[in-house]
Amino acid sequence: MDRRDFLKKAGLGAAALGLPGCAHPSGTAAGTGAGNLPSDAHVPMRSLDGESVSLLGYGCMRWPTVTNAEGKEVIDQEAVNELVDLAIAHGVNYFDSSPVYLQGESEEASARALQRHPRESYLVATKASSFRDHSFEAGVKMYRRSLEIYGNTYIDYYLLHSLSGYEDLKKRFLDNGLLDFLQEERRAGRIRHLGFSFHGKEPGFDELMALHEQYHWEFVQIQMNYMDWTHAGGRNSQANYLYAELDKRGIPIVIMEPLLGGRLADIPAPAAERLKAREPGRSIASWAFRFCGSFPRVLTILSGMTYREHLEDNLRTFCDFKPLEEQDYPLLEEIADMVNRYPLIRCTACQYCMPCPYGVDIPGVFGFYNKQVNAGSYVVEREQKDYEQVRRRYLRAYDRAVDPQRQAAHCIGCSQCVKACPQRIRIPREMRRIDEYVEKLRRGTL
Repeated sequence: MDRRDFLKKAGLGAAALGLPGCAHPSGTAAGTGAGNLPSDAHVPMRSLDGESVSLLGYGCMRWPTVTNAEGKEVIDQEAVNELVDLAIAHGVNYFDSSPVYLQGESEEASARALQRHPRESYLVATKASSFRDHSFEAGVKMYRRSLEIYGNTYIDYYLLHSLSGYEDLKKRFLDNGLLDFLQEERRAGRIRHLGFSFHGKEPGFDELMALHEQYHWEFVQIQMNYMDWTHAGGRNSQANYLYAELDKRGIPIVIMEPLLGGRLADIPAPAAERLKAREPGRSIASWAFRFCGSFPRVLTILSGMTYREHLEDNLRTFCDFKPLEEQDYPLLEEIADMVNRYPLIRCTACQYCMPCPYGVDIPGVFGFYNKQVNAGSYVVEREQKDYEQVRRRYLRAYDRAVDPQRQAAHCIGCSQCVKACPQRIRIPREMRRIDEYVEKLRRGTL
């Protein structure tokens, strides 16, 4: 079934019928997750070698930004400080960053906020993000810079960033001797736990698992959520396979993308209604977190909480954590199957594709498109009810959400972004499709 047929059958021209979206722009489901958070409420802990790790971890890839006097987007340090303070006050102690996040500014912003607290109150996770320069010197310089930023003492959790298999490991960390160096740093105590994050297919994961006895992976970070459990797209692995392989080896698991970049906090209305009928008092996002947290091998679940309402909603979920019941798993499998049938783009807004050399706001374009599909604001055909009104509304909303100079029309198909995308999205093709759709709307020919 093509997109047009699907949208007709699913009723996604529903904006013309007056159907509302299912979530606030913040990603918190409307009318759910409300209530004050007790000041003494704390998130539950998991243990790694006797060390307590908060089940909710803070992903520092999406810190809030503001526009400075020169018109440049910069990290809002005051807001970061407030978020970190609130998180630590409720027991969150795992903070994950990388030298490449937020144009290289994430580590420093995270460190400035964290170092206002006692060192024993937080755990630092950061990465060897050597994607371009694979030399030993560049890798050591990156590591020592991270160590300096976080106080020249130690890094609690250090990851070989975004491996896809043995050849990737060999090129970036073995041939240059960098992994040998990092193992020495682990033995010296300056790296307390050494692991890797994974993006790739099952055969590549098997190659890395075969090296476990040699390198002793102390933890592994994987993409896991109830969509990717059995509905992984592109060149990603099914999360149920990754989990099983790590579980049988006793390797603790760090979860990234539990919400698929926010997509599982803002699912299509028919799917959201199923979850709200089951538990009206919980947010849509809470289901995704509870899914991950119900697996015992999971050490911590990362969430990139940009705004206070994101953090508060997640704290409500975790401070009163309720594992899934047996009947919840098949329900989420049905939800995943339902969401998978919607014509969405699997963008997680990780920003790895940015900046685009031609100024296109890639995550912004994809985020707007997905939101319109979820909310039923996608224009299907000229014959739908109130076509002109819905068409004009869509175009106005697009221009408000994405600067016209940064829209899909400005993509030239250079494909520089494709290599950087961990979801393996064919970005130029999707940009071309969205631009053709918008152009038809502008001309009124759809």
